[in-house]
Amino acid sequence: MNNRNYNIYFHTHTVSGIVISVVLFVIFFAGSFSFFRDEIINWERNESTAITREIHLDYNTTLNKLDKEYVLHGRNITISKPGNERRVAIYMEGTKDTLAPAKQKEGSFFYLDTKTLKTFTYEESYSLGEFLYRLHFLAQIPYPIGYYLSGFIALFFLFAIITGVLLHWKKIVSNFYIFRPKEKLKTLWTDAHTALGMIGLPFQFVYAVTGAFFMIKLLIVAPAVMALYKGDQDKLYKELEYKDPDYKFDNKKLAVPYNIDQLVAKAKNNWKDFEITRVFIQNYGDANMHVLVEGEMLSHKKFTGIGKVVYRISDGKEIAKKNPVTQNNYLDVVKNVLYRIHFGDYGGYPLKIVSFVLGIITCFVIISGVMIWLVARQKNNLPEKKRRFNAAVVRIYLAICLSMYPITALAFIAAKIFHPLTQENLFLVYFGGWLILTIFFILKKNDAFTNKFCLISGSILGFLIPVTNGIVSGNWFWDSFLQNHIQVFFIDVFWIVLASISLYVAFSLKPKKAVL
Repeated sequence: MNNRNYNIYFHTHTVSGIVISVVLFVIFFAGSFSFFRDEIINWERNESTAITREIHLDYNTTLNKLDKEYVLHGRNITISKPGNERRVAIYMEGTKDTLAPAKQKEGSFFYLDTKTLKTFTYEESYSLGEFLYRLHFLAQIPYPIGYYLSGFIALFFLFAIITGVLLHWKKIVSNFYIFRPKEKLKTLWTDAHTALGMIGLPFQFVYAVTGAFFMIKLLIVAPAVMALYKGDQDKLYKELEYKDPDYKFDNKKLAVPYNIDQLVAKAKNNWKDFEITRVFIQNYGDANMHVLVEGEMLSHKKFTGIGKVVYRISDGKEIAKKNPVTQNNYLDVVKNVLYRIHFGDYGGYPLKIVSFVLGIITCFVIISGVMIWLVARQKNNLPEKKRRFNAAVVRIYLAICLSMYPITALAFIAAKIFHPLTQENLFLVYFGGWLILTIFFILKKNDAFTNKFCLISGSILGFLIPVTNGIVSGNWFWDSFLQNHIQVFFIDVFWIVLASISLYVAFSLKPKKAVL
C-alpha cells in the first residue's frame, strides 16, 4: 500500500472512530445487556416463563373480557408477543362504526398478563430490560433524532471497520498474535486494539450493517419511494409486506358463532414445529370479520420460515395461506435473517453469552482506540496547552463510558427494591446517577482512578444484585434453579460471574506512567 492510501485510510479510521466513540460505546454496552432483555424483565418481575416466541393465551376469554371494558365491535385488534415473557402486547384501533361514541373511536395499546389477564399500560409495564434495550438505539432521545443518530453511528462504525481492516491487511495475521503488555503504553494499547478488534471483527461488521439498516432504512428507501412509487409510501409497505391486507367494514353484526382459539389451533396444526407469534383480527364482530394467524418455524428446524393463514369468519373459509416451508421468498429471508442475526435469538443461552462477551470486547476496542489517539498526541514537542486539552477530552470520554458499569448494576438493585419502578424514576436513577459519576470523575482528573473505581464499585454492586433479589423476593438463586425458574436464576448467576471477573481485572491492573 502506498503512503497516500495508507494516510487516507489511517485518518479516516481515526477521525470516524474518535467522533463516534462515546455514543458507540453506549450503544454496544447497553446492547450487550439487551441480549438478556427478556431475562432481565422476568428477573425484575420475579416471573419465569417458557423460552418460546409462541403466544400462550385463552383468546376467547381474553376478548370477552376486553369487550366488556372497551367494546370491541368494529375494531382491528393485534395480539403479539414482544419477547419471552408472560405479557403479550395488544393494540386496538378505534372502531370503524361511525355512529359509535367518541371514546370507542380511540385506539388503545397495552400489555396483558396471559395468566392473570391483568392489563398494564406501556408506562406501567416499563422495565429495566426495556430501558437498556431502547438505550442501545438511543430511543430515549426524542424520535426520530435518536433513531437516526444511532443509525448513522452504525454507518460510521462500518467505515471505521473497513478502513481498520485495510490498514492492517498485510500484517493482519502476524499482528493478531502480538501482545506486548510490558512495552510502552502506546504499544500496549495498539496491540490490544488490533488483536481484540480482529477477534470481534465478524460480530462488529454484522452489527454495523444490521444496526444501520434497522435505524435508517426509511432514509435508504426514500429515493425508491419517490422514484418508483411516486411518493406512495403505503404501496411500498404493502409490497414489502409490512402492511396487512385490508378488509371492508360492512357495519352489520356477525350472525354466526366463532371460536378464535379453534382457529389459532387449526392454523398451528397446519405445519409441524410451527409457533404462533401474532394474531390480527379485522372488523371484530362484523359480518366481514377476518382473522389472520401468523407464526414461524422453530429456528433450529428452519432458520427463516414465516407462515400465515387468513380466515373469513362468516363462512369459516381459509381465504389465504402462506406455507413457511415452501413459500418464503427472498424478501422474507432478508427481513428475517437480518432480524435474527442482530438479536441473536436463535442459539439459546450459549449464543447470547458469546454475543455479550463480543459486545464487551468491542467496548474495550473502542476505549483502546481512544487511548491510542491520546498517547500518540502526548509527545513532548506538542505545546502544553494542546496536551492538556487532549487529556481532558479523553478524561471526559472515559468518565462517560466507564461509569456505565456501576450505574447499570445500581439500576438493577433499584429496579428490584422499588419494583415496579416507574419509567420516570428509572430515568432519574440511571441518567441522574450516570451524570453525577461522570462529573465526579471529570473533576477527579485521574483516569487510572476512574477505571479502578468503576470496576471495583461495579463489582461490589454486581455481587449485591443476587443478594437483593434473595432478600426482596425470597427466591435465592439456588431456589430459582430448583424451581426451574431459569431466567431468574440466570441473571443472578450472570452478575456473580461478571462481578467476579471485573473484580479480578481491577486488582490485576498495574499502574502505568500517568499521562498529563
